[in-house]
Amino acid sequence: MRTPLLVAAVAVALLGCSKPAEPPAEPAAQTPATAAAEPSPAERLDAVLAAQPDAEKARYAYRHPKETLQFFGVEPGMTVVDTLPGDVWYTGILLDYLGPNGKVIAADYSAEMWTKFGEYSPDPKTKTNWPADYVAKMEPKRGADDAAIAAFQYGAVPDDMAGTADVVLMIRALHHFNRMEAKDGYLTKALADINKVLKPGGIVGVEAHRSPEGNSDAWAVGEAGYLKQSAVVAAFEKGGFELVEASEINANPKDQPTEKDFVWRLPPTLATSEGKPDVKAQMEAIGESDRMTLKFKKKA
Repeated sequence: MRTPLLVAAVAVALLGCSKPAEPPAEPAAQTPATAAAEPSPAERLDAVLAAQPDAEKARYAYRHPKETLQFFGVEPGMTVVDTLPGDVWYTGILLDYLGPNGKVIAADYSAEMWTKFGEYSPDPKTKTNWPADYVAKMEPKRGADDAAIAAFQYGAVPDDMAGTADVVLMIRALHHFNRMEAKDGYLTKALADINKVLKPGGIVGVEAHRSPEGNSDAWAVGEAGYLKQSAVVAAFEKGGFELVEASEINANPKDQPTEKDFVWRLPPTLATSEGKPDVKAQMEAIGESDRMTLKFKKKA
C-alpha cells in the first residue's frame, strides 16, 4: 500500500517541478510502545480459562486452575505431560495456553492397569491403540495457535520422548497408582517413567485428595480416593525426586473424611446422594475434596 508521502512525490514529478522530489522517509521502527504487546503468560491463561464452558468454569472455585498451573511453573512454550487427560482438565486448557511453541503429551494408565478396575474397567479395545487414537481425537480440536499434541501410556514411554518434558502433571490420578502399588508396583513404575520423560531438573506437579494424617494407613492407600501427604512425599523422594514446595491452593478444611467415607461422596460425583436431598445438601455444603498440591523436582 503506497504512503501519502510517496503519492505526493510522484505528483510533484508529474507537474514538472524543477526541484527533485525527496525520497519518502523510512517508516519509523516499531518500539515496544508502538508494537502490539504480546500478552503475558498470566494474561494468556486468563483468556484461555475465560473461554472454557460454563460448567467447567463453575468448578474454578474449587480447582483453582490458574493458581495451580502458576504454582507448578507451567508457561507457554513448555512441553507438559498431562496424566489421565481430559477434554478440559487439563489437556484442553494446556493446548491453548502453551501456544504454538509448546507441546502437550497426554499420558494414560497402561492397558494392563486398566484391567484392574473391576466393574469400572473400560473395554480393552479402547486401550489397545490409545496413544494414536487420542492424538487423532484431539488433532481436530487444535487451533493454529495451539500446542502440538502427543501421547503415551505409562509402562511404555517412547525413547524419543525421554528427557523432553519440562513438567509432568499428576492431578487427581495418583491414588490409583498408589492403591495398586503393593501388588503390582504401578506407582514405582510410574515414577520411573516420569523420571525418564522429564528433563534434568524437571518438575512434577501433584494434586491429590488428602487424607487426615490421623486416619489409618490401610484406609489412606487410595481405595477411597484419599492419600496421606506424608506418604506421597516419601514415595516421591524414594523415586528420585525432591520436594520443592507445598501449597494450600486446593485445600478445603470442610472435607474431613472418616474411614467410612470415600471421596466420590462429594461434588461433582455425589455418589451417595441419589434420591437423598438432605445428603446432597450436606455434600454440596462441604464442596469438592481437600487436596494437597505438591511441587517436586527431578534430582540430578
